[in-house]
Amino acid sequence: MKISTKGRYAVRLMYDLAIHYTGEWIALKDISKRQNISVKYLEQIVRQLSICGYLKSLRGPHGGYQLAREPKNYTVYEILQITEGSLQPVACLDDDVNQCERYSECPTIEIWEGLGKVVYEYLNNITLQDVVEKARLHGENNFVI
Repeated sequence: MKISTKGRYAVRLMYDLAIHYTGEWIALKDISKRQNISVKYLEQIVRQLSICGYLKSLRGPHGGYQLAREPKNYTVYEILQITEGSLQPVACLDDDVNQCERYSECPTIEIWEGLGKVVYEYLNNITLQDVVEKARLHGENNFVI
């Protein structure tokens, strides 16, 4: 599985909003400078995150973006799900009920289910607050998930 640029940038955008979570509105141009991501690209990402209710926005010269919830209430998994879609390793696991005609006899399904579970458990246990805290320990913008 590869996380796309859009997914990685979405996590960086949300991290930036989390580390500057003060109640102030944050302009995309400021995030763009700090994260070295073009404003055009960020506009695409904030649109998706806003539609899903993850961000609040305010138009105008003193407007910008804010997290809709506290940083501790966002997981990396849910942010990536918005930008990446399914994070399952194989397509047959995308639906709640597996539609594959070979599911009951598939010798490898347990491998893919296990991998999907590991990815979910790992990414779902990392909050934006965790990323902020780790970044602060390592000098703010140098964070690794």
